[in-house]
Amino acid sequence: MLQHWLPNGLELLRSPIGALLFMPLYALWVTLLLPGVWASMLAGVLYGTWLGSGVVFVGASLGAVVVFLLSRSRLRDWARRRLEQLPKLQAVERAVSKEGLKLVLLTRLSPAFPFSLLNLAYGLSEVSLRDYSIGLIGILPGTVLFCGLGALAGDVARFGEVLGGDADAGTWVLRLVGVLATLVVVWLVSRAARRALQDVDTSL
Repeated sequence: MLQHWLPNGLELLRSPIGALLFMPLYALWVTLLLPGVWASMLAGVLYGTWLGSGVVFVGASLGAVVVFLLSRSRLRDWARRRLEQLPKLQAVERAVSKEGLKLVLLTRLSPAFPFSLLNLAYGLSEVSLRDYSIGLIGILPGTVLFCGLGALAGDVARFGEVLGGDADAGTWVLRLVGVLATLVVVWLVSRAARRALQDVDTSL
């Protein structure tokens, strides 16, 4: 049953309607506090690096805002209990309350903080919804990277065609170079974010 359903489901997701459906599905994934890496890579496989990044960014942003609002209202007590076990995120909550948008951007850029649980911490903080929403820009480097990896994985699956001369090897190589370049950029941005966070920690 699954063997028949899965190809049809993936074919649907590859369509323009499927791309629109992927956004709320990704938002639901984020709302359930599930890690988005594999879903982001799937978007890269289905839509390529750039369209996939756009789809993931919209879906992740929708889900993040939902979690933020729930954490700030109905799920506040539950979110507080959840973060009691995570002192690093409790520190983020306190720092974001003082620094606002600057800390939201830095923590989004740093891979040391899990995206889904950060949304809970932000909801418990005093940061405004406006600054929180603007800070979502910080997820773009990682989003492009994982979608690029997904797109590359789709090409790797066709590597036999490349070796046999049935596929465009030049395009495949360009995508590989693009992913490597994105990886370097994400690493540089993450390192800069970590350094800035250390500076903020010493000033608080």
